[in-house]
Amino acid sequence: MAITAPTKTSDLSGFIDPVQAGYIFERAARNSVVMQLVPRVPLGAAGVRIPVITGRPTAGWVGEGDAKPASAGSITPKSIEPKKLAAIMVASQEVARLNPAQFLTVMQNSFAETFAVAFDRAALHDEGPDGSAGAGPFSTYLDQTTKAQELGDTAQADGGVFGDVTAALGKVVSDTDASGRRYALTGWALDTVVEPVLWGAVDTTGRPIWTDLPTDDNAPAISAAGRLLGRRSFMGEGVASINQTDVVGYGGDFSQAAWGAIGGISYRMTTEASVTINNSLVSLFEHNLIAILAEAEYGFLLNDADAFVKLTNTDADPVTSS
Repeated sequence: MAITAPTKTSDLSGFIDPVQAGYIFERAARNSVVMQLVPRVPLGAAGVRIPVITGRPTAGWVGEGDAKPASAGSITPKSIEPKKLAAIMVASQEVARLNPAQFLTVMQNSFAETFAVAFDRAALHDEGPDGSAGAGPFSTYLDQTTKAQELGDTAQADGGVFGDVTAALGKVVSDTDASGRRYALTGWALDTVVEPVLWGAVDTTGRPIWTDLPTDDNAPAISAAGRLLGRRSFMGEGVASINQTDVVGYGGDFSQAAWGAIGGISYRMTTEASVTINNSLVSLFEHNLIAILAEAEYGFLLNDADAFVKLTNTDADPVTSS
């Protein structure tokens, strides 16, 4: 065959594959802020019942020959019931066999992030996984607190943001529970939207009020650890409510809440079932498809909403809502 033109790479484009890079643009997987601040309790298939002290015995000074005072304590049971969270992903069997770019492996790992976000939205705001209001499965959640502190209320001359978070602290520790004990503020859950203002905020002596925020490879994760007013804090994306855009964080006694899980996330794969795709029931077997089902059962209980305060940003000053 006579030569009419030199062979170019464009003539062989169908045989030349680009080098496959890693997922360099993939952000760090988000994990649950609530799960890191709230104590975990063992959770059985039927749930768990937790005794809560509602009254404590009292003591009194007794004079010589006088009767000793008698008093009683009281407890009430509260229950955590497991609620199921599930997700299904469907792919062709060819995708499952070839697994291009490790697609199924990456997507399966992303279930953990999906479940963490769904849990936080329910435990904080009574929102569904997609952010729909009132669609959470738990009967108690942090937004039930009536205490709130606006960021930007305190004039800069009076302390600015330091004055705001100190006021939030005061709204918790100045109150008492049903047994007469004062609440303690043990931690903060903060949305990343408040990070810029916290980095620039100082107390009345010029010391930063937010410290120890990681600057290493863990920083992009949802739960960057730090300390605010000396209390442990977790700052991350997704703490702010989708529906109540003014709520940007929480402070409170996180020992007044509990969560549990039955095992971890379980995975099942099938080619035999039918799955709803585009509002129609599709046979996996008939269409050579494979479905991956991820399931987990979580429980959450807020014992006392008065032990918490919401940080709000109604006026978008000094921070901007996302």
